[in-house]
Amino acid sequence: MKNYIQLTELVERYPQLMPVKENIGRAADCLTECYRNGGKVLVCGNGGSSSDSDHIVGELMKGFEQKRDLVEKIKKELLNKGGERGKYLAEKLQQGLPAISLSAHSGLISAISNDTDADLVFAQQVIGYGNEGDVLLALSTSGNSQNILDAIIAAKAKGLTVIGLTGETGGKMASMCDILINVPGKSTALVQELHLPVYHVLCQILETTFFGKNT
Repeated sequence: MKNYIQLTELVERYPQLMPVKENIGRAADCLTECYRNGGKVLVCGNGGSSSDSDHIVGELMKGFEQKRDLVEKIKKELLNKGGERGKYLAEKLQQGLPAISLSAHSGLISAISNDTDADLVFAQQVIGYGNEGDVLLALSTSGNSQNILDAIIAAKAKGLTVIGLTGETGGKMASMCDILINVPGKSTALVQELHLPVYHVLCQILETTFFGKNT
């Protein structure tokens, strides 16, 4: 596991996360490797964790703590293809780290629920989107949500690595995830409060790794 300064600062702010510090670092390593190999991250959760899924994708797909300038090749192509508007796009658009929130597609989710089985709303998307080498980041405060468990099974079948964010017991996810970040806490509110700084640090580490130092 790489020594991440952001992770050291995290446990200084939240000493209760010390027991999961190593696994957060392992998750950062895993996500970095995924992106270096041209992969993407799929994120899913229910309720508040659904909102967290959208939040995570928002931090990955554009600048989080810094502006991520486009590479020169893309800038030139935008200018060539778009003229004056291309110049504007080249100035405004930013590099992203590919990520999809499986909670965000209401039409697809309703179709799966109506036509197949509501428990399969995430698993079906993993089958459609997932490729070997991608990562599934699965959030469940209990670790027992059936639609999350089914998504994990589908991810394993397709060769994805699974990172789980849960409460302290880990629930059924404890034996299913490649990397489990089971933050201390049993109540939904407390667990979700601790998930946020964890995934923020993962996003900070990835941004620093691929786009330079945070400012």
